[in-house]
Amino acid sequence: MADLFAPLALAHGPGMKNRFMLAPLTNLQSHADGRLSDDEFRWLTLRAQGGFGLTMTCASHVQAQGQGFPGQLGVFADGHVEGLTRLAAAIKAAGSVAMMQLHHAGMRSPAKLIGGTPVCPSDNAETGARALTLAEVEQLAEDFVAAAVRAERAGFDGVEIHGAHGYVISQFLSPEINQRTDRYGGSPENRARLLFDIVAGVRARCRPDFVLAVRLSPERFGLRLAEIRAVAQQLLAGCAIDLLDLSLWDFAKEPEEAEYKGRSLLSYFTGLERGPVRLGAAGKIMGAADACRVLAAGADFCVIGRAAILHHDFPLRVQADPGFKAVSLPVTADYLRNEGLGPAFVGYMGTWKGFVQAEPA
Repeated sequence: MADLFAPLALAHGPGMKNRFMLAPLTNLQSHADGRLSDDEFRWLTLRAQGGFGLTMTCASHVQAQGQGFPGQLGVFADGHVEGLTRLAAAIKAAGSVAMMQLHHAGMRSPAKLIGGTPVCPSDNAETGARALTLAEVEQLAEDFVAAAVRAERAGFDGVEIHGAHGYVISQFLSPEINQRTDRYGGSPENRARLLFDIVAGVRARCRPDFVLAVRLSPERFGLRLAEIRAVAQQLLAGCAIDLLDLSLWDFAKEPEEAEYKGRSLLSYFTGLERGPVRLGAAGKIMGAADACRVLAAGADFCVIGRAAILHHDFPLRVQADPGFKAVSLPVTADYLRNEGLGPAFVGYMGTWKGFVQAEPA
């Protein structure tokens, strides 16, 4: 328990006061043009006030055509900066590191939502997405970097590059989805080039003490564990990033690929040489005991998703009670409203099986 509340220094920027990071959580609460809403502001600032050492925004799209869901926070235009400045200041005033996640949905952008054809590393018959031209890939990297500069201008301590969950960077990493024959396709090194171009660009264009994180999925979405592990090792060895955030779905699970079973998925990454880079994991961390197990397994911090939806003050509750576990599901809509979720977010959680109690007819 003491380890969970020990400070965590970072190579660049302010350190975390404890080992709890708020996961970047889809919530559908922002305005249609990507501007911050009062509901989004309340949701995030309540978590900062609730003891999270690092408060991460939801996935925030870096291009209008990269929007992945309605009500998504945007960081693709200067008109977003005013609201983001208000948000960053409030998070930091609560003693939490303020981070913005940068995102592009790629082929997972709904055509009706973006008013056009979604884009992908290669033409994709299943989604109807078209291949990005080489110039468009280069522009995509630039727009991620420009979004980071915008977040810096708004006062955020840093950004996280969303390379997980089958979105555009993950699509480039996938040997199944990425069929390009230029310098962004083919070999694992080429398929990872977009990610490393963005990392290098952020480091070159943002201040020296700007925190930089990357989120990766080690499997699913057409990815191969060995390749993602190699990407992770390169990120760790380069020391350009401060945080590597692994989205595991279940921190204790074994890999899905048969040849890697017999040990935890997390162990394939905690064993890597990481230097000053901090490693965190997300996936079914629902109480104090789970959080302790993540650190005991070799991670540096815990990424809290569902439990943070259920308890805005999850870290404070864990600190007060070593036996604390998140409330059992389902919960009522009123419960979620009291935890700072706006109407759109409550409605979204109602689409998660077994999360929200059905209201009487």
